[in-house]
Amino acid sequence: MPESNILMSNQTGEKARAVLISLKTQEITEEFSEISLDELEKLLETAGGETVLRVIQSREYPDPATYIGKGKAAEIADFIKNDGTVNLAVVDNELTPSQIKNLEDALDVRVIDRTMLILDIFALHATTGEGKLQVEIACLKYTAPRIVGHGKEMSRLGGGIGTRGPGESQLETDRRHIKRRIASLNQRLLELERTRSVKRGVREKNKIKTVAIAGYTNAGKSTLLNYLTGAGVLTEDKLFATLDPTTRKLSLPDGEDILLTDTVGFIDRLPTHLVKAFKSTLEEIKYADIIVCLVDSSEPDSERTRKRKVTEQLINELSGGGIEVIWCYNKADKAIETHLIPSEGILISASTGEGVDGLLNKIKAVLAGNKKLITFFFPHSRVSEVNTLYRNAVVKHTEYTSDGVVVTAECERDIANRYLAFVQK
Repeated sequence: MPESNILMSNQTGEKARAVLISLKTQEITEEFSEISLDELEKLLETAGGETVLRVIQSREYPDPATYIGKGKAAEIADFIKNDGTVNLAVVDNELTPSQIKNLEDALDVRVIDRTMLILDIFALHATTGEGKLQVEIACLKYTAPRIVGHGKEMSRLGGGIGTRGPGESQLETDRRHIKRRIASLNQRLLELERTRSVKRGVREKNKIKTVAIAGYTNAGKSTLLNYLTGAGVLTEDKLFATLDPTTRKLSLPDGEDILLTDTVGFIDRLPTHLVKAFKSTLEEIKYADIIVCLVDSSEPDSERTRKRKVTEQLINELSGGGIEVIWCYNKADKAIETHLIPSEGILISASTGEGVDGLLNKIKAVLAGNKKLITFFFPHSRVSEVNTLYRNAVVKHTEYTSDGVVVTAECERDIANRYLAFVQK
């Protein structure tokens, strides 16, 4: 996408130059604040902005009026005035509408929070019809109450970081119209969800297994999908470089065909509205047979551990547990502290192919471990069960006897459990 006004300050036409603001409380350590600001800075770069100053304010609790307190707001305002180039302030947390308004009045520049910045990036990177619908719903639900009817905040309609998504025509309308717009978008999204559900049903009927690639944003999910399938998905060293999921067929070493799906990247404090809006897309994780979770092995151990915890938490929330997870440590070609990588993890490089064969063999082994070759006996009174077994398992041999039908089939565990009463002793 060429640079345009969406990467610029709405009033001056200049690229957004920002002050990043974080709050350290009793529950938040300074180390975490620094790490979180690092991530916020990279998010800003992804959106096309530039960091001028980073500020960490220490308070027991957030100030209800300005979040950081009147005194610290005055200090930052002095810096902005003296610098003369800053046109944006980004706060590393969610703000209330009144906090945004009060900070804008104090700093005399646009103010957005972490969630608005992430929404902005999603709006920038959504390319499919479904992705754009999901982003617009999330933006309307979160951003509209923070913009409509708030004086200076209306200036954000002119463009710039934190303003992408639904666009000027929606944000200038009243709240009732926005509600109708959200209802209309949800209806269109529901129709797409039904289509996705039908496709999922066809896959299940054809017994095609699905492997979802998940992980923290920028862990290399799209690079792995491209290496394995030649999908041609955009890959950049940016957060949320790709947003819309891509599914491709892949043949495992034993010849079995599976579907490989690249999913939306995770991030710490992923906005609730985004999780809800992307429910249908993220359900690919819930219905996957295996989840390959990527971790960036080129980062220090403390960062790897933190991001793995975030990923584990989100995976458990989305999948409900019970799905086999393969932990895959990517970027082996840039890896540091490899001796600290957990023993169950597979070390690979999606860009060079190092270790990828081991990953494919692991996927093959997990899928094979979920199958059992079992012989069943169905008496004539229950012979109708044979037809159901044919639909749900791979039948290897069938023998008709005077007492009933003997069937040998390769079954998934849940199917085998369903027919336990017919297992031949």
